[in-house]
Amino acid sequence: MTTSIVVLDGHALNPGDLSWSGLEALGDGAVYDHTPPEMVLERAGGADVVLTNKTPLTAPAIAALPRLKYIGVLATGINVVDIAAARQRGIPVTNIPAYSTPSVVQMTFALLLELTQHVGHHARTVRDGRWCQNRDFCYWDYPLIELDGLTFGAVGYGRIGRAVAAAARAFGMNVLACGTSPKTDPPTQFTDLESLLAASDVVSLHCPLTAANQGFINARRLALMKPTAYLLNTARGPLVDEQALADALNAGRLAGAGLDVLSQEPPSPDNPLLKAKNCLITPHIAWATRAARQRLMETAVANVRAFLAGQPVNVVNP
Repeated sequence: MTTSIVVLDGHALNPGDLSWSGLEALGDGAVYDHTPPEMVLERAGGADVVLTNKTPLTAPAIAALPRLKYIGVLATGINVVDIAAARQRGIPVTNIPAYSTPSVVQMTFALLLELTQHVGHHARTVRDGRWCQNRDFCYWDYPLIELDGLTFGAVGYGRIGRAVAAAARAFGMNVLACGTSPKTDPPTQFTDLESLLAASDVVSLHCPLTAANQGFINARRLALMKPTAYLLNTARGPLVDEQALADALNAGRLAGAGLDVLSQEPPSPDNPLLKAKNCLITPHIAWATRAARQRLMETAVANVRAFLAGQPVNVVNP
């Protein structure tokens, strides 16, 4: 019998510039751009294989899908799936590890360089004619900050944390790191979180979201940071107490923040960070370069192929 494969929300991965042909070669089914929660059962009811990015697969949904044999998450984070419910039914859940590392590193420094060099602002003022009318040969509206010699603090030191640390060193920065387990990676210096916050000129979050660390960048910890320091978050929005961060920025207790993620996505219009001073927010696009999405697509297909061959890989609920 042909395998039925359903993609619940394929648009973010493939808005039209990639091909689903690799997946289509493995079975019949359908690719939906978006699936509202109330339509999950209708669309996935006859599926053996279900792929999802951000559409939740809850315990009741998993229990109500009689043919379901495999769940593939089209991302690294797996919080959209009730892992315990899938394990109880013996359904493997896979994810896509490591696909976005170079792109996240690039976005981390895109945010940092905009905060320190203000390229976008100055380019806009030139287009507006200001340079043409300027008395001097140059001008700048904000202090321009050199990264060489500053201290970069990586909170989380997995694949992405290590890669970001290497990029920071290429800029001449000294690197501190902290993580869930001690590591050795000269010349990175490892320390505890609070020492890292106090010593760093740039603090960048690269840790997974867990029940234990939700909101751990809170008012008390932000107060440990230098008023000249920057906070970057390309990991998960709920790691940060957003009101506390907005308060620190608005009060000048922090020089700036660069965020690619928020606690609610899309955000509520009343999110305090949307109007906070010196706060750059991008719409969760660090992962979304074409190269990264192509790697994601290829790994997703390989995951399904391995499952169908009886040798599943990248299983997160063994």
